[in-house]
Amino acid sequence: MYRRNKIKYEIYQHHKKERTIPMHFRTLRILYALHKIHQRRKKHRRHPHLKALLMPLAAGIILTASQLTAAASPTLQQGSHGHEVMVLQQKLNSIGYKIKSLDGVYGAETERAVAEFQRDQKIRITGIVNNATWRALKKAKPRTWGVDIENPKDKGEAISSKGPLAPNGQTILPQNKVKPLIATAKSYIGVPYQFGGTTPKAFDCSGYLQYIFGKQGINIPRTADEQYKLGLRTKSSKELVPGDLVFFETYEKGASHCGLYLGSGEFIHTSSSKGVRIDKLSDDYWSPRFLGGKHIVK
Repeated sequence: MYRRNKIKYEIYQHHKKERTIPMHFRTLRILYALHKIHQRRKKHRRHPHLKALLMPLAAGIILTASQLTAAASPTLQQGSHGHEVMVLQQKLNSIGYKIKSLDGVYGAETERAVAEFQRDQKIRITGIVNNATWRALKKAKPRTWGVDIENPKDKGEAISSKGPLAPNGQTILPQNKVKPLIATAKSYIGVPYQFGGTTPKAFDCSGYLQYIFGKQGINIPRTADEQYKLGLRTKSSKELVPGDLVFFETYEKGASHCGLYLGSGEFIHTSSSKGVRIDKLSDDYWSPRFLGGKHIVK
């Protein structure tokens, strides 16, 4: 009787110390303590079913641990909000995928940054942060812009607007200026992105177009939505010629991103992740966001 009561008392004391631990862990540890107590008392007969009780509990704990690991990397997508989204936005921003509003709300701008990161990491482009994206983000390092890229000679100086703005709804680019325009555009490959940037120190998408057209003596509007009013509408990308403009619907409705068409399905633009670069219209990220092209070549 004394031995049995002492065992119960030891179990009670163990339970009392561990009551802050989740129930299934407490149960396992109590049963294990019971098993050890029985082992110390050689004369006392071991519980014949203790091993059978421990095994399923251990399996359950292993399963719970794997679920907790998965929960540590939550799936985030449009509509998500909170601390995890804020952590995501800060990480993306710190490695060069710029997000204007670090507000903990997973909106269209955050989805764009995620999709660009997935594209660059060769992860399936979904705009949704899954375990694979979290793992890549943990390993990602800040980008060094313009490595091995020759800087343009006239860096850092904005071109002052000269003459009237190019008229809307008309062709504005003479045929003999197409090649010089494209050559100028390519000379700035590698220049970083900066929201509001209008010089070779850093460009945003519309500031880049305004700058390179200004080098050819053509004054176009400053913003993408105003630039979208230039030229003639096209029914498909097949109607585009080198020197035309292309527009995309990214973080807001309407024309919110723009670039210069180069031909063969390629365009040059200022990406928020890699600065001035060349991409394809058929790209998994850009294709579904393609708003249309405007024919501006005379």
